[in-house]
Amino acid sequence: MPSSCLQTGRALGLLAVALLLTAVPAWAIPESTVARNAPAQADFSAALGAINTYFQPTLLQDYTEVIRTIEASPEVIVFPIRVAGPIVATARRRLDNKVALETDAGSIAVIYPEIAEPYRSVFAQILDGIEDKAKGHVANFAVGPNVKVEELNDSLRRQDAKVVIALGRQGMKIASSLDHSFSVVVGGVLSTQEGEVHDFQVNSLSPDPALLFSRLKGMMPGVRRVLTVYDPRQNAWMMRLAKEAARVQGLELVAYEAQDLRNAMRAYQEILAAADSNRDALWLPQDSTTVEDSSVLPLILQESWKNNLAVFSSSFGHVRRGVLFSLYPNNVELGRHLAGSALGMLASGGNGGSMAPLREVLMAINLRTAKHLEIDVNRQQKFDMAFPEQ
Repeated sequence: MPSSCLQTGRALGLLAVALLLTAVPAWAIPESTVARNAPAQADFSAALGAINTYFQPTLLQDYTEVIRTIEASPEVIVFPIRVAGPIVATARRRLDNKVALETDAGSIAVIYPEIAEPYRSVFAQILDGIEDKAKGHVANFAVGPNVKVEELNDSLRRQDAKVVIALGRQGMKIASSLDHSFSVVVGGVLSTQEGEVHDFQVNSLSPDPALLFSRLKGMMPGVRRVLTVYDPRQNAWMMRLAKEAARVQGLELVAYEAQDLRNAMRAYQEILAAADSNRDALWLPQDSTTVEDSSVLPLILQESWKNNLAVFSSSFGHVRRGVLFSLYPNNVELGRHLAGSALGMLASGGNGGSMAPLREVLMAINLRTAKHLEIDVNRQQKFDMAFPEQ
């Protein structure tokens, strides 16, 4: 069928949906009338029928177009909650189902490091989430540092893989050597430089600053500034996110740059000497240059305890040592998210370099530190793990 005919058919379909939903223009109906005259289920069914009749959605983009058109044109929808909402939800469901149906067992493959416990269990949980979201078995390959890339390429082709989910820094390194015909989603990396992203979708294990700052404000509403030290080679992208996240939470972000340990120590000494515990909090990002566990962390914990300064971290292990709280990965949900990204690539046929923080999180808190800072944890947000362990 000529493309012009398809476009005309789709346009008629959208028009039919609009007509079914709006017997008269929205501006002609008083607001008080809308609730009393909410359309019956028959109208909803008819609208869905129009989608099926006019769009005949055999292609994924047909459903995507329905969703985008309805969501982008609320002014033509008289009954957004009772009709437009269910239509969008149904279209999204059908889109997800269609992706699952059109994704055979070999379309997505996972490569992950061949590694001992406890990390092996972490990757197993992520794999569980990937397979759950992908609605079936996903080919997976445990790879060592000496893997033969050409043999791996051949194995992926035999599985008819189109998108590769690469876990861990080792998985990311191997993925960078794969045939460029594979789209790549990366997950399970602590930090990476923007120059390493290539055309990958990289999902960092560093928690989203928006989530960290939200939890901080929930626990300590009086905080006004967040202080941090970072290496721009590793975390310039994260600080861009943090600046906007701080603004949304009504916080001021004061970020010190340091590209070596000496300058990082100098910055921390300046922060600890001048910080106001009533309005400031110190954030430790995942940064191998500025957050060093053998010298930097002991100094911060000692001085912050003495000065009643709240310290929160992007690293789970710091909570056990005395940091107030951290966010850490929900591994199964992370797997589902990675699979969702891969399915999106299959649907769109595209790829593109991007970096994203961790949003599938759990919360750990240090109860001893919270008590020292006079935070009533019973009134605070839910946490998933507490230290010291009872």
